Amino acid sequence: MTITATVKLARGRHPRVAGGHSWVYRTEVGSIDGDFNPGDIVEVVDFRGKFLGKGYINPASQILVRIMTRIREEEINSDFFLRRIKSAWEYRQKVVKNTNAYRVVFAEADFLPALVVDKFGDYLVMQTLALGMDVHKDTIVGVLNNLIGPAGIYERNDVSVRQLEGLPLKTGFIGDEFNTIVDINENGRLFEVDLAGGQKTGYFLDQRENRMALENLCKGARVLDCFCHTGTFSVYAAGYGASEVLGIDISGAALEVAGRNTARNGVENICSFRESNSFDELRAMERAGEKFDVVVLDPPAFTKSKKALEGAARGYKEVNLRSMKLLRPGGFLITCSCSYHMSEDLFLEVINSAALDVGRSIRVVEVRRQARDHPMLLASPETYYLKCVVLQVL
Repeated sequence: MTITATVKLARGRHPRVAGGHSWVYRTEVGSIDGDFNPGDIVEVVDFRGKFLGKGYINPASQILVRIMTRIREEEINSDFFLRRIKSAWEYRQKVVKNTNAYRVVFAEADFLPALVVDKFGDYLVMQTLALGMDVHKDTIVGVLNNLIGPAGIYERNDVSVRQLEGLPLKTGFIGDEFNTIVDINENGRLFEVDLAGGQKTGYFLDQRENRMALENLCKGARVLDCFCHTGTFSVYAAGYGASEVLGIDISGAALEVAGRNTARNGVENICSFRESNSFDELRAMERAGEKFDVVVLDPPAFTKSKKALEGAARGYKEVNLRSMKLLRPGGFLITCSCSYHMSEDLFLEVINSAALDVGRSIRVVEVRRQARDHPMLLASPETYYLKCVVLQVL
C-alpha cells in the first residue's frame, strides 16, 4: 500500500509512541504532510523527522493513527496479516490448554490494533473496532479461513467504540450461516455460549484461569456468586466441592443459561440463582443475617473513562464492603475489576478502605490478571485491564 502522507508529532509528544505504544492521538500531532483518505496507511515520524512506524489513519477518531509496523519496508498487505495472525495463533498453542475456546487475536497486544478474534469450538467470532482495520476485513477473513479453517465466522461489531470511528454497528454471519448457540469445553466443564447475543463476543474468556482460583477454597463451603451472569464461577465452585452456591444477576436471560450450564455439569442440585440487582441483594442479605464462606464478585466495568473513576471507586468500595460483611471470619473474597482505568494499586486501595470501614482485617492470597490468551503489552498499559484479587477476610 503506497504511503501518501506523513504524520509528524509535535515536539515533546513522541516518547510514548517511540516507546512502543501504537496509538497516536490528534493532540500529539504537529503537522500532516500529504493527502490521505480515512483508513489509509501513513508514516509517523517524530518532530525531528525520525521514523517511528506506519499505521492507519482516521481523522474522525481521537486516536488519529494506530501503528501497525515499526519496519519502514514492511508492506501492509495479505502477507502482513498472515504473518501477524499466524504468530498470534502459534502463541496460543503454547499458552492455552484444556479448552477449545480462547482469544486468538488480542488487538494491540498482538500488534493488530482494534482486531479481536475469539475461537469457540469450531467457530470464530471477529471484531474490527476501527476504520483502518475494518477496511481489511475481507483480507483478514481469508487469512483466518486458510490458517485456522473454522466451520464458520460470526461478526460482533456491535461495540459502541465503532461509533467513535464513524463506523456503523453491525452483527451477522461472514459466509455461511450456522447455529450460533455452541457448547464449549473449559477445564473439563461444559458451557453454553451464544455467539450472537452473549456478552462481549459471547463469553468471558479472560476469566478462564481465574475461575480455577476457587480450587481448595470451596470444599463444604456456602458460596455467593454476585454478578454471576451465565454461572461459570458457580459451576466451578460447585465442582470444587461447595455445599451450596447462590448466584445473583440482574439478567433473567443470563440466568436461564446459568441453569442449563449447571445441569450440563451435573451440579444443578448445588447451585441456585436469583434474578436481582447484586447491590440490593447484598444489603438485603446483610439485614437478614446471612453468612457465607466464599464470595465471588465479578461485576461489569464500573467505568470506561477516567472522568468517571471517582464514582467507580465508590461502587467498587460499596460492593466489596457489603460482601465482607457477609463473610464468616476466615472466609474468602474473590473480587474483580475489568475497568482499565481502575489500576491495580487503586483497586487494592479501595478494597483496603472497605475493610477498614467494616473493621475487618484482610490478607491477600494472590493477585491474578486476565488469562494468558489475553497477553499484556508493557508498552500499552490499556492491554492490562482485568484484576482478580483473592483475599482472606479475618
